[in-house]
Amino acid sequence: MDLDEALATTRAVRRRLDPSRPVPADLVRECVTLAMQAPAGSNVARTRFVVVRDPALRGAVADLYSDVYLNSYKDSEGYIGRVQVADAEGAAAQERTGRSADALERALHEVDTIVIACLDGARLDGAAGFASASLLGGVLPAVWSMMLAARARGLGTCWTTMHLAREKEVAELLDIPFDTVQQVCLTPLAYTVGTDFRPARRPTAADVLFWDRWDASAPRPPAVTGLITR
Repeated sequence: MDLDEALATTRAVRRRLDPSRPVPADLVRECVTLAMQAPAGSNVARTRFVVVRDPALRGAVADLYSDVYLNSYKDSEGYIGRVQVADAEGAAAQERTGRSADALERALHEVDTIVIACLDGARLDGAAGFASASLLGGVLPAVWSMMLAARARGLGTCWTTMHLAREKEVAELLDIPFDTVQQVCLTPLAYTVGTDFRPARRPTAADVLFWDRWDASAPRPPAVTGLITR
C-alpha cells in the first residue's frame, strides 16, 4: 500500500486480531528496524521495545492489564463507552468503540505477541512539561512508525497505556529497570482478520487548522480533568 493509505487506515485493532496465526520473529524485527528510523532527540535513540512472546510472561502481563481494565477503568467516568458526544452517529460510534475496547482485554490473553515500548535513560514522573515533551517525542514517533510498518505487513496493533497503572509490577515481571526505564505504551501485534480497514471518523482539517493565531470559535474536545500525578 502507498504511504497515504497506510496513514489513513492504520487503526486501533481490537476485535479483528487473529490469534490463530503466529507472527514470525523476522516480521517483528522488520517493523522495529523501520521504527528506529524515526526522529530521535539529540540524535540519541532512547526507544526500546520489549517483545513478550513467552506464554507465561505474556499471560501475566495480560492478567495485570485485565485487572486494571475490569476493576478500575471499566466502571470509571473515563471509560470510552461512556464518553458523551453530541450527535447520534458519534454516540453509536462510541458504543462500538467501547465494545471494541472490551474485546482487547480478552484478545491480549490470546495473541502470541505483546510489545511494550520504553524510554531508556529517564523517568518523567513530575518532570517539567518541556522535558516530558522532548523525551517522549523521541519515543512516540518510533512506536507509530512500528505500527505503520506492521499495517503494511498485514499486522494489527492497538496503542494502549492501560497497563501503566501497574507499571512497576510489569517492570519486575520483565526485568525492566524501573528507576531508569519508563514504559510508554503497550500494543498487541497480530495478523488481522481481513485487511480492509477504512479511515476513522475524525475532525476535518477546517476544525483543527489555525492560521497565525488560535481560533477560539473552533470546536474543542472536552477538558481533561482528574489527572493522576505522582
